[in-house]
Amino acid sequence: MPLLKLVFLVLIMRRGDSVCQLLGWAEPPELYQDGNLILGGIFSFRTGQDGVINTFQEVPQVRTCKNFNVREFKFAQTMIFAINEINRNPEMLPDVKLGYKIYDTCGTMDILRAALALMSGQKREISENNCTEHDTVQAIIGHSGSRPTIAIAQIVGRFHIPVVSHFATCACLNNRKEYPTFFRTIPSDLYQSKALAQLVKHFGWTWIGAIAVENEYGLNGMAAFIHAAQENGVCIEYSESFSQTGPAHRLQRIVETIKQSTSTVIMAFMSHREIKVLTTELYKQNITGLQWVGSDAWITDHSLTDSQGHSILVGSLGFTVTRGRIPGLDKHLREVHPSQFPDSQFVKDFWEDVFDCSLKGTAEVQRKKCSGFESLQDIESQFTDVSALRFTNNVYKSVYAVAHALHKLFKCEDGQGPFSSGGCADTKHIQQWQVLQYLSTVNFTTKEGEQIYFDSNGDSPARYELVNLRRTNKGTMEGVTVGFYDASLPESHQFIMNNVSVVWGGGQTKVPVSVCSESCPSGTHMALQKGKPICCYDCVPCPSGEISNLTNSIHCMKCPMEYWPNTHRDACIPKTIEFLAYGEIMGSLLALFSLLGVFLTVITTLVFYCHKETPLVRANNSELSFLLLFSLTLCFLCSLTFIGRPSEWSCMLRHTVFGITFVLCISCVLGKTIVVLMAFRATLPGSNVMKWFGPAQQRLSVLAFTLIQVLICIVWLTIDPPFPFKNFLHFKEKIIFECALGSAIGFWAVLGYIALLAMLCFILAFLARKLPDNFNEAKFITFSMLIFCAVWITFIPAYVSSPGKFSVAVEIFAILASSYGLLFCIFLPKCYIILLKPEQNTKKHLMGKTSNNDINY
Repeated sequence: MPLLKLVFLVLIMRRGDSVCQLLGWAEPPELYQDGNLILGGIFSFRTGQDGVINTFQEVPQVRTCKNFNVREFKFAQTMIFAINEINRNPEMLPDVKLGYKIYDTCGTMDILRAALALMSGQKREISENNCTEHDTVQAIIGHSGSRPTIAIAQIVGRFHIPVVSHFATCACLNNRKEYPTFFRTIPSDLYQSKALAQLVKHFGWTWIGAIAVENEYGLNGMAAFIHAAQENGVCIEYSESFSQTGPAHRLQRIVETIKQSTSTVIMAFMSHREIKVLTTELYKQNITGLQWVGSDAWITDHSLTDSQGHSILVGSLGFTVTRGRIPGLDKHLREVHPSQFPDSQFVKDFWEDVFDCSLKGTAEVQRKKCSGFESLQDIESQFTDVSALRFTNNVYKSVYAVAHALHKLFKCEDGQGPFSSGGCADTKHIQQWQVLQYLSTVNFTTKEGEQIYFDSNGDSPARYELVNLRRTNKGTMEGVTVGFYDASLPESHQFIMNNVSVVWGGGQTKVPVSVCSESCPSGTHMALQKGKPICCYDCVPCPSGEISNLTNSIHCMKCPMEYWPNTHRDACIPKTIEFLAYGEIMGSLLALFSLLGVFLTVITTLVFYCHKETPLVRANNSELSFLLLFSLTLCFLCSLTFIGRPSEWSCMLRHTVFGITFVLCISCVLGKTIVVLMAFRATLPGSNVMKWFGPAQQRLSVLAFTLIQVLICIVWLTIDPPFPFKNFLHFKEKIIFECALGSAIGFWAVLGYIALLAMLCFILAFLARKLPDNFNEAKFITFSMLIFCAVWITFIPAYVSSPGKFSVAVEIFAILASSYGLLFCIFLPKCYIILLKPEQNTKKHLMGKTSNNDINY
């Protein structure tokens, strides 16, 4: 048998009657109009299939399609309207009539079969004489789905036939190597994905679920969306895919995932068929309260209300192409009649469905006969509705894009053409690759003022409307425009919301919240949870000394040196500057005790002055006593220099005045001690010691001891004096304003000299402690020096370990304690005798006592 076919073919070729023969058979188009140039169209007037599984043991037959898709039929009629409008326009393709071949097929295999028919033509054989006069179309309009369009573009692209889609949005079609002849009047999913990512970010939804249809459109669109969303800081809790015809357990798994998830926003990148299947199952399991974000393939589809769970989709948000106006389309749609397309079975079925009657010659017997007066003029349906022409407008623009390309081809002048040497195409023998060349450079403006052109990838400008699905009074669902997206604008102005209020999903009255973790308030920073996406974090308070003044801060900022966080840790405020001030309790008490010491010293001085001629006062060296009282007054007063805000002068005064006055004080006590010793040495026979330590020598000794301290202080102040210093080390939250010592050697030299004199005084007083009582100050001096040394020995560790103003308070306490010790131990017993025991303040009494003691001594 094959041999006979070969012989038959050879005979035919020898006769020259034919050179090309069509393999197989070509299905006739559903809608057809002859013309000089033919445009092809592929639409799916029916979307359901018969479910037959091909074994490919024989040639697959054309599948039987079920269920009306009125929107697709509307697309086809829009193509017919545009072609007829162009044919009537004398300025567009004059003397050229455009025809069309429109196929109605469902399923990728039959859609591809239709594309091959448009590419090969209907003739079984083409003779040698008219081989170039075949009826191959100049371009193909369609398909609406990305998956069928991918198959079409891959095949016909090898033959340079342009494919212009009004609805195929898969970003994969941008690949010019795979799809060199593909164009579209709808933006790529790449732009839609970016727009959806900005939408999700705009409403603060950082934790969402993603579900896609399991084909190139869904998987590629979802991948682009996830990439764009992650760039905007959005995390995907789960990403699932399924197919309408896939196994049921896949759908059940997705429903279970939605039920267990914590996100309330779902991005659905699928067609109207899959979203209806999914929402129906969710409705059956009573899963509500979700906010849906949809792709343009279903967000404005009128058939959504056909599903049982369409109420779940109320409040959905999604981008779709901008709506347009097509003047005259309404009239054309309402004038559609079966008589215009006598060979179209679909038009007959459509007519019978709309008017619920049966046409002559059909198999429908249960319906009444059509009267012949039926008309779409008064019918309000999805087919006749032209209020929101979105994808329909894309079909209109697609036809005009091809027409403008053909018009430029026909208007080409020699020397100005796009081909080699400025050549033009032969209008009698137009090649598809020539149409492709003109189509890639087409640029025109529609009647509505919209500019149409294609970029290097075949994409048109990306402009979208953000629509919000709402229920109408008629029980249907409509998309209300609530925002816009224009990819041609700067990024900060691409997405804008208008003033229309949004209806939210799940019956919510405010923007739904869908986050893995609540926003971290100012004063905290985000700490990522181990093993979870970046949107899942814990809010950790900023460490000590750091702040965050923004929500969701990744890091906290350190405050400057002189600042410290407030209680909320969201702002740096100036640190509290701490010093021993008169206004605080401790400062006030120390100042009070200092003034009390001055007061008591002055009272003692007055008592001694009033009784300066008495034996007790005279016997105890009144000159040194008054000088000692004066120095004690200065000791009490010098403590006041340690209170108050440190300044350059107060820092230099407080330590130097303290050192000098205390040396003056100890010098006087030392002088009194030496006088006591000398006095009793002078009573011994042959002793003339007192002449070597008379009043002049006493004054000189006090002056000499004091001058040494003065010299030490001068050297200290000259080399490295004390100065005001802000100490940041002791406390992080406050500044200690204190007087730095400058030279520590100078400070300890001053204290060491005081300690040296005090120890010397203590030793001498200790040696004189057993001298006769009435004349003996040695015991009181010994006790006072013991207190003095004890105070200053304990001062050293207390001073070193006390922080901030407390070290100053310790120093003041040491000054006051030692001053009070000297005042009370030396002068209180004498004041007691002077004021309360005046009978003992007599020379006779003192002398008598001396004689008895002398004997014992």
